[in-house]
Amino acid sequence: MIKKISLFMVGVALGAASIIGLTQTNFNFSEPALAASSDTYRQLNLFGDVFERIRSDYVEEPTEAALIESAINGMLTSLDPHSSYMSPKSFLDMQVQTRGEFGGLGIEVTMEEGFVKVVTPIDDTPAQRAGVMAGDLITHLDGENVQGFSLNEAVEKMRGPIKTEITITVRRTGAEAPIDIKIIRDKIRIKSVRWSKEDDIAYLRITQFNEQTFEGLKRAIEQARKEIGEDKLKGYVLDLRNNPGGLLDQAISVSDAFLDKGEIVSTRGRESRDTQRYNARSGDLTKGIPVIVLVNGGSASASEIVAGALQDHRRSTILGTRSFGKGSVQTIIPLGKNGAIRLTTARYYTPSGRSIQAQGISPDIEIFQELPEELKGKVQETGEAGLRGHLVSENGEEQSGSQAYVPADKKADKQLIFAMDLLRGTKQDKAFPPDPEKPVQN
Repeated sequence: MIKKISLFMVGVALGAASIIGLTQTNFNFSEPALAASSDTYRQLNLFGDVFERIRSDYVEEPTEAALIESAINGMLTSLDPHSSYMSPKSFLDMQVQTRGEFGGLGIEVTMEEGFVKVVTPIDDTPAQRAGVMAGDLITHLDGENVQGFSLNEAVEKMRGPIKTEITITVRRTGAEAPIDIKIIRDKIRIKSVRWSKEDDIAYLRITQFNEQTFEGLKRAIEQARKEIGEDKLKGYVLDLRNNPGGLLDQAISVSDAFLDKGEIVSTRGRESRDTQRYNARSGDLTKGIPVIVLVNGGSASASEIVAGALQDHRRSTILGTRSFGKGSVQTIIPLGKNGAIRLTTARYYTPSGRSIQAQGISPDIEIFQELPEELKGKVQETGEAGLRGHLVSENGEEQSGSQAYVPADKKADKQLIFAMDLLRGTKQDKAFPPDPEKPVQN
């Protein structure tokens, strides 16, 4: 998740939970900065010496601004996969995207081993329609090797005028050779909430958490109650599969929609004074009707906040496979005309005090999808624990990622079918309905 400082901003497809979450944060700039040690000054002198040597002796005259930007980005990306530098243009692009509309391909990406890794294609976008899959490693863009690119540079190259074509080359687990995929760029309008009437069940799908998510969910619940009928409505399926995350305040509001009281999430930084807690307000929009939440290896960050809150409060049964495990908070720190930095500043915790960093949310009912023959051995499991340089789990125990495949045909979707059978009572499981007396997991 990401917080912002004094600006209400937006996320580009960067990082494992790349649509960025922002909340108001106040910093006390009157406090004195920590005094730098003499060793720190020696290291800064070393940086200056190297910079001057490059300026004077490199075979071609370098661009000084590019050198500084690369040095800053290298410093940040060495911390963890979610900290990075944003140029002024990238910072502006980020503000455009979080409002839910931007130009591009429609994929969430991160960096892995020098390549651009697809976390998930966004529903109903050019990338998804072209066959891009979660776990694909993008090696070339229009024939140009992406190794040596920063994530920002790769994203910028994938963006472009609407109706223009780009060819991405991907390495896919199980494929014998690289795959070229041609995609026509389009305006990506992200309708983050969709719903459908499944006879006596309301199916709610949240693809990401942007500025419109809570209002979209609220409308969907109202429409479902009206179209299905409150006396006939058996329950809700809240589908958070392959949802990479987004705005923290929207994750809190979505959780609050199903809760009457209690803590939703807390964030804890390096200092105890940085701890913040967010609580539910009175009023469950669903009026206590049963809810089943679907998660998988592509459910990250804000999705895990919602799943963790509803699981800990025994408001919902969580069904599917283990979630991604991104339990860190990023703060966007503007740098005036010089862009901004995205810096990991805290971990977030579920109401019971669980940090799910590099562990994920374990479902109450584990159901794996049946892969079609042509995808067997080619769908890669995803998870925070598999990212190079990730923050380690606090208790030292880490869980690898899980399956992130969701069939396009609902009739082949084992997880959705099982959830609806539970709500209708045609199948039973000890985890549904959740036992309010059962101790929360820690």
